[in-house]
Amino acid sequence: MRLADRPLAGVRVLDYAQYVAGPFATMLLGDLGADVVKVEPPTGDAWRHYNPHAPGESTWFYALNRGKRSVTLDLKTEEGRAASARLIAGADAVVHNMPPERAARFGLDRESVRAANPRAVWSCVTAFGTEGPDAGRLGYDIIAQALSGLLMADARPEDAVPRRSGGIAMADLTAGLLTCISVLAGVAGRERGRQAPGVEVSLLGAALAVQVQRFVRIGDSGEATDSGPLTAAELDRTARTTAGADRLEPYYRCYRTADSFLALACLNTAQRRRLLAILGLDDPWVADPQAAPADEAERAVRATLVDRFAAVFATRPLDHWLSVLAKHDIPSGDVRLLNRLFDDRQVTVNGLVQTVRQPGVGPVQLLGNVFKIDGTAAPAARPAPRLGEHSAELLGELHGQPTGEPTGRPTGEPSGEPSGTPGPTGTPRPTAPPGTPAPSAPSAPSAPPGTPATSTRAGYSPAPGVRQLRHIAERNGA
Repeated sequence: MRLADRPLAGVRVLDYAQYVAGPFATMLLGDLGADVVKVEPPTGDAWRHYNPHAPGESTWFYALNRGKRSVTLDLKTEEGRAASARLIAGADAVVHNMPPERAARFGLDRESVRAANPRAVWSCVTAFGTEGPDAGRLGYDIIAQALSGLLMADARPEDAVPRRSGGIAMADLTAGLLTCISVLAGVAGRERGRQAPGVEVSLLGAALAVQVQRFVRIGDSGEATDSGPLTAAELDRTARTTAGADRLEPYYRCYRTADSFLALACLNTAQRRRLLAILGLDDPWVADPQAAPADEAERAVRATLVDRFAAVFATRPLDHWLSVLAKHDIPSGDVRLLNRLFDDRQVTVNGLVQTVRQPGVGPVQLLGNVFKIDGTAAPAARPAPRLGEHSAELLGELHGQPTGEPTGRPTGEPSGEPSGTPGPTGTPRPTAPPGTPAPSAPSAPSAPPGTPATSTRAGYSPAPGVRQLRHIAERNGA
């Protein structure tokens, strides 16, 4: 599928965010066809330097920034902030994860963005929200998980301290999904004549959203509210309670087979009864296996029942159980390691893994497009950008210089932009190869209806509008 045919073709998103949540959101928007411009400080997104395999190159950065273009701006300088404002004037959405005070200094608060471009959707990711006692508190995923109770959701009796389940950044990634939704909702509402909104998402809210089914209280629970710090005794009690509940659930868990492991998921009574028939077992609690045991005697009986399930599953190999359970429409699956999924047919045929050619590195396999559009999971138009790789073309737009969006180069191929000495905003100043004729500036295009007024200072023309971006994409065969 061509970039011009994706749902967000012609929509430009400015990504000022670093680390995980914001970049994940904008990567997803790019998969849907948006032109995502990553605006980085001269030192780059901090994620470039996390567990790097080369200076400024990190697989963690690759994973969240494929398909984007990078421009470097020093927002600590007046010139950098002016260039940023001109980029915002031609954008459809702005995403950042800066504290409110810093965002205001850099012209990225809601009021400044709205002044630069009333039609730009504004989405901000904060740690704990912009109000309350923790509004100005610095925080990342593990802190949000800690303050939201999520860090205790998978407590185990052997844990000496709380831990992130699987080491997964659930607050960050969920916040990214929510941010993506906020931008889509903002653009959709704006196109229906509503004012472009400013939407805030917090890691705290995202961590609570992950626990939505558990975060429910009916009336007065009768439990004393204790706002004090977690104690070792409470960690142990929570872990034992969680383990005890897991111990009694025979229908939604993993079992060891004769040669491997099986994941089982029976979420309704009909499925559970069919499973009991296959295993030759009986369960008086089949209609509500999550119910708390009436007493210790019942607890012991139900625990023994789980052991009987395990004993039966251990008698046959995995393939036998997968085949039998599939015939009876009982959801089940084998347990796989993540690093084996690059070659898994179910993953590959659905476009969930893709290969990009990272300049200076070579082929890199990473997550594919999670959106299938008209039956196609289109790959990223480009790999993760080198720091400032597209500064010349993006800043050239602000001064009426010929640019290309997209560049039209094959996925993963270098853009061919020459490097040069840093410019005053921290961006590379392009140097043309010997004998290259100076490009002529194009005439300023007419703005499409609804385009906000922008600066008329000499040498400046607005960034391309939606129609122009589509035209450029078509021209370049994207």
